[in-house]
Amino acid sequence: MNISVELTLTPLQNEFEEPIINFIKKMRTSGLTVMENPLSTQVYGKYDEVMKILSSEIKNTFELIDNGLILLKIVKSDRSNYEPTF
Repeated sequence: MNISVELTLTPLQNEFEEPIINFIKKMRTSGLTVMENPLSTQVYGKYDEVMKILSSEIKNTFELIDNGLILLKIVKSDRSNYEPTF
C-alpha cells in the first residue's frame, strides 16, 4: 500500500533552523520520494517503509531538540504526481 505524508516539523526553541535542515537532509537520503516547500515536506512510498523511516527520524530529531512538535497528514495513495486541474 502506498501512502503520501505531509509533515511540518516545528522546534519550539530559538535555534530551530538546524534541526529542520538536518531532518530534511536525512529524508532526502532515505530512498523515499521527498518533495519540499517553504511550509512542509511531503514523503511518498510504501506504508511500512515510510512509517519505519519517519518513526526513526522523528525520534532522532526529538532527541536533538528541547521542545518541538510535528504535524502529520497521511493519505492512503501516492499523490506525488498530483497536478491541479484548475
